[in-house]
Amino acid sequence: MRIVISNSSGVPIYEQIKEQIKNAILSGELSEGEVLPSIRQLAKDLKISVITTTRAYGDLEQEGFVANVQGKGCYVLPKNSEMVREQLLRNIEESFTAAINSAKIAKISKDELRTIFETMLKEENYE
Repeated sequence: MRIVISNSSGVPIYEQIKEQIKNAILSGELSEGEVLPSIRQLAKDLKISVITTTRAYGDLEQEGFVANVQGKGCYVLPKNSEMVREQLLRNIEESFTAAINSAKIAKISKDELRTIFETMLKEENYE
């Protein structure tokens, strides 16, 4: 797993780390039981504060993606189907919001936006 941090994205570094690890878990790149890099090692590799990596790992643990075992490390938990569904719904909502905002800027009507969406559904054979 490779984590890329952007100082110019406007997103806090701990949030970038958390989201990239979460996406790696949801996509299967990180599997159940796999050990994440230690907090200190990740901070060293990314050249950031240990406090930042601690916050990212703490959030992941709170959201049910990992378990921190004292003295042993941080492990990927089994995927809870409800948790995965909620995360994917959130991703969909964020994508729709971005599409709606782009449509407003481009002055695309609701009907045109619906047509684009329906066309894309058909092209993807999504019934």
